[in-house]
Amino acid sequence: MEIPKAIITHMKKYSEHLRRYPKLRKMYESCYLSTIRTALRQMDGSYFVLTGDIPAMWLRDSTAEVVIYLDAAKESDEVRDIIKGVIDRQMDYILIDPYANAFNEDNNGKHGMNDIPKPSGWVWERKYEVDSLCYPLQLVYKYVKATGDISVIDEKFKETVKLILHVWQTEQYHEEKSGYYFIRRNAPTSDTLPHKGKGNPVAYTGMTWSGFRPSDDACRYGYLVPSNMFAAVTLKYAAELLDGDISEKCTVLAGEIRNGIEEYAIINHSKYGKMYVCETDGYGNYELFDDANIPSLLSIPYIGFAEIDDKIYQNTRRFILSEDNPYYFRGNDVSGVGSPHTPDGYIWHMALCMQALTSQNAREIRNIINMLENTDNDTLRMHESFDKDNPSEYTRPWFCWADSLFAETVEMAVQKGII
Repeated sequence: MEIPKAIITHMKKYSEHLRRYPKLRKMYESCYLSTIRTALRQMDGSYFVLTGDIPAMWLRDSTAEVVIYLDAAKESDEVRDIIKGVIDRQMDYILIDPYANAFNEDNNGKHGMNDIPKPSGWVWERKYEVDSLCYPLQLVYKYVKATGDISVIDEKFKETVKLILHVWQTEQYHEEKSGYYFIRRNAPTSDTLPHKGKGNPVAYTGMTWSGFRPSDDACRYGYLVPSNMFAAVTLKYAAELLDGDISEKCTVLAGEIRNGIEEYAIINHSKYGKMYVCETDGYGNYELFDDANIPSLLSIPYIGFAEIDDKIYQNTRRFILSEDNPYYFRGNDVSGVGSPHTPDGYIWHMALCMQALTSQNAREIRNIINMLENTDNDTLRMHESFDKDNPSEYTRPWFCWADSLFAETVEMAVQKGII
């Protein structure tokens, strides 16, 4: 598609600041334009957003890919129409199936795998992930705040929020009330749920249950703390955008989830002090790690759950960026957070970006940008993950979410005068 002038103007403003860094400038331009150049498809007034090299639209990824264009939307009806078109399609998809994480362009029956129950023809994959419902709420809120355009707060949005509320309230009582289950035959354990597809048992906590992480890997314990944090934040967004009974219900549920996090998701670690766990079940079991995808514990201030200088967050951050986190990897020249979703020892570009975006240290930010610049394998693009000792070995050559987050990281560094 033709790139709107407002997007080019925005990009050039930052490119001018990067004249002393020729490769970084080329990488920024390549990554900033990645989604608009390669992933957007206009369809019947709405926009389908590829995640990259997988022919499906993830609710999560599609938001993260276009938020980088919100500044341009302030000045351009054309860019506003694109983002509204993405929102419109997201709302349609949620109303089709709020438990699905990824969708087809149309009702074509394409599916990633052979799953039980078989999803509708619109659904690419039906792994239920709390954050999949958070991201569209975040996009609507950020769009309204950036542009002042409240046309997206329509009846479809209200019906979508009501449905999200219903799902999250139901999944507060997953064992008793939920009909959701997911089985993938002949697949790794990370791709399916145990106990006949219902997942490991959980007790009521106030938090809402999630079958899968943002990586699309199965949760071990059903209360995924970063995603519940994001749910609490985006429910407050919805409460602010709406009024009446639905606004009140959003506020109440956000409070219940926050209370659950405070009661069940904080431990007193012998080395790090009070810190957040990543998953828990309400029975006293928990997982102590962080994953590279977002929302993550590392991203807590980025998603708006707590301030960057919050003591519990800082304790958690020290753990995440240490080898006590089983998915923190240190190579010859780079170090960062990886994921059980990718090979052992592979660091994620998105996690490096998030480390920079949540840092208060200019030297740390510059070092991370240097690592990002030196691990693109001369593609001028970000990847999903790369080998800590050999960045030429990497996963997913076309991954627009990582590209957009890199562009956001560079813009943040320019704004702060770090580069």
